[in-house]
Amino acid sequence: MAQALQLAARGVYSTAPNPAVGCVVLDAGGATVGAGWHRKAGEPHAEVLALQAAGARARGGTAYVTLEPCSHHGRTPPCVDAVIEAGLSRVVVSMRDPNPRVAGAGLQKLLEAGVAASVGLLERDARELNRGFVSRMERGRPWVTVKIGASLDGRTALADGSSKWITSALARADVQKLRARASAVLTGIGTVLADDPALTVREPDLAMVGRQPLRVIFDARGQLPPDARVVNDGCETLLLTSQQGAGQLQARGVHAQTSLVVESLPVDAIGRLDPGIALQRLAERECNEVLVEAGARLAGSFIEAGLVDELIVYVAPSVLGDTARPAFLLPQPLRSLDERQNLVFHDIRRIGPDVRLTLRPAEASN
Repeated sequence: MAQALQLAARGVYSTAPNPAVGCVVLDAGGATVGAGWHRKAGEPHAEVLALQAAGARARGGTAYVTLEPCSHHGRTPPCVDAVIEAGLSRVVVSMRDPNPRVAGAGLQKLLEAGVAASVGLLERDARELNRGFVSRMERGRPWVTVKIGASLDGRTALADGSSKWITSALARADVQKLRARASAVLTGIGTVLADDPALTVREPDLAMVGRQPLRVIFDARGQLPPDARVVNDGCETLLLTSQQGAGQLQARGVHAQTSLVVESLPVDAIGRLDPGIALQRLAERECNEVLVEAGARLAGSFIEAGLVDELIVYVAPSVLGDTARPAFLLPQPLRSLDERQNLVFHDIRRIGPDVRLTLRPAEASN
């Protein structure tokens, strides 16, 4: 199963909106005779590729697969039918498919066909691998990672907004991996106005393997310039605004086009877009993972709303001082320490001269 999980991990940049899945087939004597991993939505699933490699040697053998074989017709036929037709005697599954269209039906079909089936081996690893797909299926929203680059004293820019570059080139290259894995990269209009970012995957090997993430811009007042890169580079952008903001965009010459989609969301009493509703919209677009690369105010709103599943901080060994801009601005100030959101360290590692801290909500880690 560990080998199947390693195979599945090859697909994390390319399989969305599908989960990443790996499969290893053993013959009746316990020798490995086939292996496969799902590469891209619409292409053969891991079980089919592994069984094709095994051929007749699969009969009477065992398949180790990281996700319950699908039992429904989607872009491809049901994998469970191929497993049964191959004559396997046993299937070991790491985790059930959280998709309501499957949700145990694949395992049940195996048992009804006389194939021994078990589930749960290295399940935590399998869920971690497909955390975005699991989140979308079980919670109705994508997995949310907030990324920031900061100085040692938690500052992300000078008072005038200058931030290029606080962290190293190696840290910025590492961010390319986060973008390549994400279904969507989300930022606010303030970042667009200040930096005119592309928010694309530019590292050649990653760009070739995967696909460009959907760019999502929070722009409640309709301030997006018509000459912004996210409007004109041909990659897909979703602009979330208010009804009033949509009118402002039209008046300023920003119109929906093939690569730019404009959607209106409700706003709160002070005109802010609701990040929770935005995530629901992204789930409807089959986004599994969302990477938030935003300023202190928008990042703070996601934290206050309890919508951050993972916080990644690239810490540079430098000090910017108390006049520099902070990492987060929470919409409502804390009245006591009891109101703080506690995190736990999930991973800590060096990235060149910087340190990458990966944290997750404490309650989710219990």
